[in-house]
Amino acid sequence: MTFPATRMRRMRAHDFSRRMMREVKFSSDDLIWPVFVLEGDNAVEPIKSMPGVERMTIDRLLPRAEYCLELGIPAIHSFP
Repeated sequence: MTFPATRMRRMRAHDFSRRMMREVKFSSDDLIWPVFVLEGDNAVEPIKSMPGVERMTIDRLLPRAEYCLELGIPAIHSFP
C-alpha cells in the first residue's frame, strides 16, 4: 500500500472552495473585496494612506456589497 491510503479533499468540499483553487484561470471567483467599517450611520471617511479607499458605515456598505455580488466577486473581508 502506498501513502496516503486515502486522499483528503476537505479544501474542495464546497463549490466556493473549488472555484477559488482552480489553477488554470483567473476570474472574479479569485477576488476578495476588503471593506473598512466605520461606526455610526450614513458616514463615509476617506483613508488618507489608501487613495480611493473609504471607511464606511454598515448602511452605506450594503448597497456596495450588492454591487460586489453583481460583479461576481464572491467574498468580502471586513476590517474595523
